[in-house]
Amino acid sequence: MISRQIKDNMIKGLIYVSSAFSVVILMVIIGFILIKGIPSINKDFLTNDYEDKTTYVTVTQAGTGNTYIEGNQCISENYGITLSVSEEGLSVDSIEKDSVLKLGKDGTNAVYPVKKTDVITKIGSFNAERELKNGASAEEILQSTKEALEISDASMKVKVVRKGGGILPMVVTTLYMIGLSLLIAAPIGILAAVYLNEYAEKGKLMTIIHFAIENLAGIPSIIYGLFGSLVFVQTIKLQYSILAGALTVSIILLPTIITTTEETLKTIPKTYRESSLGLGATKLQTITKVVLPNAISGILVAILLSIGRIVGESAALLLTAGTVAQIPERLYGNSASGATLTIKAYMLMKEENDLSTACAIGVILLAIVIVINMSSKLVTKYFLNKGEKA
Repeated sequence: MISRQIKDNMIKGLIYVSSAFSVVILMVIIGFILIKGIPSINKDFLTNDYEDKTTYVTVTQAGTGNTYIEGNQCISENYGITLSVSEEGLSVDSIEKDSVLKLGKDGTNAVYPVKKTDVITKIGSFNAERELKNGASAEEILQSTKEALEISDASMKVKVVRKGGGILPMVVTTLYMIGLSLLIAAPIGILAAVYLNEYAEKGKLMTIIHFAIENLAGIPSIIYGLFGSLVFVQTIKLQYSILAGALTVSIILLPTIITTTEETLKTIPKTYRESSLGLGATKLQTITKVVLPNAISGILVAILLSIGRIVGESAALLLTAGTVAQIPERLYGNSASGATLTIKAYMLMKEENDLSTACAIGVILLAIVIVINMSSKLVTKYFLNKGEKA
């Protein structure tokens, strides 16, 4: 009796220790990411491109107004802008809403508005960047800037450098990848689950299909990446593109969507089907009007879980979607490559050893995962409450 009690206490203690260890490890990982990443997160980090962007902007002559130097700033009333000297050139400290610099046009004749935090390295013939390299003082550069802004030409060309360091291209690419992958995988997975649960008869074929699905779920993502690189990138010649990446990720998602949807369909009572058929509905009408609407909660959970898988995927996308930090301009071909948030975090650590920026991206990924998990729970709770009320 005593030995059994001791054994039970030991097992109970082991359970408590294991649970505590899991919680501690989770807290340490999350804490490390938050401590290292949060200081790097700001508005510019979320909204800027990753690479610096240099643009020549042509602006029309502004109205009359004074241009003067006050402290370490050059203030132009006619252009509605305040500039100060920085290491790269002239930082835009403030710019008025009606400034003509917000209506400037780039080389393609598209409007390219100068904004706060931009750096101006050239105004007309005055090159602030060159003067800084030649050792000119801040006072001399401010005086030259004042003179350049006072020249009354019909138009003036300004060289604007927009600082990078942001994750906007990766965020957009990740959203593209989520939307395109689900657009491909969700219909196929749901229809496959409907076939397995509603049409297929038990036998060797069912066994083979379930065996294939189970094995698909267990294959490492790098294998999918190799397959996608060989078939979609090289054979079909989609090149490194979001379409090649989405097609590859769609195959990865199929086991999750099929399995979750099939298990949900099994929970729909047979009486629903029998009642519908008894009222004269066809099998297809019963599935579309009765079965699938009642299984919507499980289907939505499958889709939410798939979004989490897409967000966290790296190996497969590394070999198919590419690593370029840009917003893809098309689905495939040239300029269709793009790096997701996970890929960029990996590349930052591998090539640049930039731990703080990689952890900042990790914070964004953690936030997305938490939102997805909360959404899946809310969806399940909503449909459960709806079912109880019904």
